[in-house]
Amino acid sequence: MSDRLAFSLPVLKRAMGMAAMTLLALACPWAIAESQSRDAFEATGDHATALTELDRHVIADLAQHGLQMSPPASDEVFLRRAYVDVLGALPQADDVSTFLVDARADKRARRIETLLDDPRFADRWSNKWCDLLRVKAEFPINLWPNGVQAYHRWVHEAITSNTRYNVFVRELLTSSGSNFRVPPVNFYRAVQGREPANLASVAALTFMGSRIETWQADRRRGAEALFSRVTYKPTAEWKEEIILSNPAIYEPLEAMLPDGTRVTVAAGDDPRSAFANWLIRDENPWFARAAVNRVWCWLLGRGIVHEPDDLRPDNPPVNPALLRYLESEFKRSGYDLKHIYRLILNSRTYQQSSIPASSTDFANAEKHFGCYIVRRMDAEVLVDALDGLFGGAEGYVSPIPEPFTHLPPYLGAMELADGSISSTFLELFGRPSRDTGLESERNNAMTGSQRMYLLNSSHMQKKVERSNAVKNWLQHARNDDAKLIESIYVGVLCRQPSTDEMRTAKQYIKARPEGRQAAANDLTWAMINSREFLYRH
Repeated sequence: MSDRLAFSLPVLKRAMGMAAMTLLALACPWAIAESQSRDAFEATGDHATALTELDRHVIADLAQHGLQMSPPASDEVFLRRAYVDVLGALPQADDVSTFLVDARADKRARRIETLLDDPRFADRWSNKWCDLLRVKAEFPINLWPNGVQAYHRWVHEAITSNTRYNVFVRELLTSSGSNFRVPPVNFYRAVQGREPANLASVAALTFMGSRIETWQADRRRGAEALFSRVTYKPTAEWKEEIILSNPAIYEPLEAMLPDGTRVTVAAGDDPRSAFANWLIRDENPWFARAAVNRVWCWLLGRGIVHEPDDLRPDNPPVNPALLRYLESEFKRSGYDLKHIYRLILNSRTYQQSSIPASSTDFANAEKHFGCYIVRRMDAEVLVDALDGLFGGAEGYVSPIPEPFTHLPPYLGAMELADGSISSTFLELFGRPSRDTGLESERNNAMTGSQRMYLLNSSHMQKKVERSNAVKNWLQHARNDDAKLIESIYVGVLCRQPSTDEMRTAKQYIKARPEGRQAAANDLTWAMINSREFLYRH
């Protein structure tokens, strides 16, 4: 049973009880591979990206496991994928049409550069970094709203200006001052517990992708010593604190770096600098590796070392040569994260189809990056996509009534600075709580409750029925059913309908007794409930 069953759902919705309707919808496999028609999703190869050095490492690994890389994705699929992954947004109809008629061989590379320069890039990746950095005003982090705003703004500006990653990390680890006036010091406030063990654990997790509890006891204690002089001093201003290395302790400190090297921090020096100096040097095997592995996971769906925050000797990379290549490129670029995005996005590996070349070994194809991994859109991306299509503010709420928590209605979920500010939709669809900084806090698994919300909620029904987008599609198409169907497909799914889909939709419009407006609403409703809309593919 394919996603095209969705066209029959509005009819069944009126003929059956809501509970039975929901059960029917939940029983559908909603499988991308089953629903993708050849003419809609198979690439023509006209603009397929040439193989890169990155791809050669992937292909060599696939060959060792008897696998092949999937064919390149079509232009329509690539465009939607790149917008969702890089900007957390759907391409507009004009974006789709101009891209499809562009005959230049390098049009994908050109569009990637456009996306990397788009202001929404900083919104998207600030949101992701704020997950890792636990940017949250309320319990259990307690940065407080004005501290959150300062911290988020600093992260956003660093991404906008493409601050080199080693500089970004060093500022987070070594800054001192007010949590309101020196934003990166909030790194030390956004921790559950202020003991050296907690601080060392967060530093290792965030910048080494390593869980300190797996380390040898002497190395763990030695690393904790490097954070033993971090102190917090209140001021006369409400909720303000000064974070610094304790000036009252003026004596040498014996500690151990995570690689087992013993170090003596001179009297008066900040021990955090010893950790930062060790961490960001080129010879360090952890720093660059952890960063590129995270970016790879964010764009491809799983880490070369998986999970991306569980790097340890007994959890080896699935493709060591690929990880070494990305690590060396990151160092060579001077720790330019955009360079890594550019390498990955321009690769055939990223641009391949989500349908594996062989259907007999699907799990290994995903594990070894022999296809693009299908996964549900992040909660923030999904709610912003729905609001962008159909209008209406989501209505976010905060547990604390302070000025920074009153949000303008035009603000999207991707732009929310504070993990404490949420909505029913964001919580239902697995937005991370920002309590631990672990990737696993985000839950993108599709659940029955999410299906029922999208299928049955009056909020979603009103969004579609009152949508200016649907009205504009109807007005633009006038009495041309084919034009109306094309507008809905491009607007919602970012592609043209296939021949079969066009025929099915035309039949449905003609059979709908309430008229074209009701039919357009139903078709739109069916599409936003399809896996093709809900998932990155």
